[in-house]
Amino acid sequence: MSNSFSLAGRVAVVTGGYGVLGGSMANGLARAGARVAILGRNAAHAEAKVLELRNAGHDAMTLVADVLDVDSLTAAREQLLAAWGRVDILLNTAGGNVARARTDRTTVFALPFDAFDEAVRLNLHGTVYPSLIFGEAMARPGAEARGSIVNISSMAALQAISGVMAYSVAKAAIDNFTRWMAVDLAKRCGPGLRVNAIAPGFFVSTQNRAVLIEPDGSPTERARTILEQTPMGRFGEAHEVDGIMQFLCSDAASFITGTVIPVDGGFSAFSGV
Repeated sequence: MSNSFSLAGRVAVVTGGYGVLGGSMANGLARAGARVAILGRNAAHAEAKVLELRNAGHDAMTLVADVLDVDSLTAAREQLLAAWGRVDILLNTAGGNVARARTDRTTVFALPFDAFDEAVRLNLHGTVYPSLIFGEAMARPGAEARGSIVNISSMAALQAISGVMAYSVAKAAIDNFTRWMAVDLAKRCGPGLRVNAIAPGFFVSTQNRAVLIEPDGSPTERARTILEQTPMGRFGEAHEVDGIMQFLCSDAASFITGTVIPVDGGFSAFSGV
């Protein structure tokens, strides 16, 4: 049974693989035996992550591409196939909220339309485009279609969370896209090609630290509200997403597709009462 969780010999692409969650999941993939390609538009950050993986004894490479640029994604796919010959796993971790799209301190009617578009494109299109481009390599004719695509949803997709309307809309669409792709690929390509999503609860990252943590290290008012709604009473640690990610990418999850799995300390289960 333990061997079914192994990713030995598999080729994985992690978009946004130098972020907090993406970087941790890249580490998890490598520890499970996968060769890991770190994809992002910041070459220096991607190369630093690849060096970290290589120094730990893992096989890794850099793919410089923008998840919103089809041409650069296609070039990255061909670079990967030329080097490693296949794609088995795609983790779509690139994304995040856009500061200008937040409505915490203003009315939603003041939300700039271009900021809304930016947040939706980053979080929705930035997952759809890599899924279609790298997913095509998993589904190419002439070989049995096989692979696992894992998207990143959010608690904001499940219920209204103040201040993040554009982000919430995009993540709700990710849930639907996950189910749609899971069904379509299973019917067209067979049971070996699966699509699932992870819905993280609240984790402190570089992007949201100022929203959650005061300069003195104490939680902000918003953070205290979140913790009150989280039965475990704490924020998640990045490594706590790695286990479910490895499971979804492995043969242990061979009959699981179209799911969105919370990793949230009970946030989505709690009514507040």
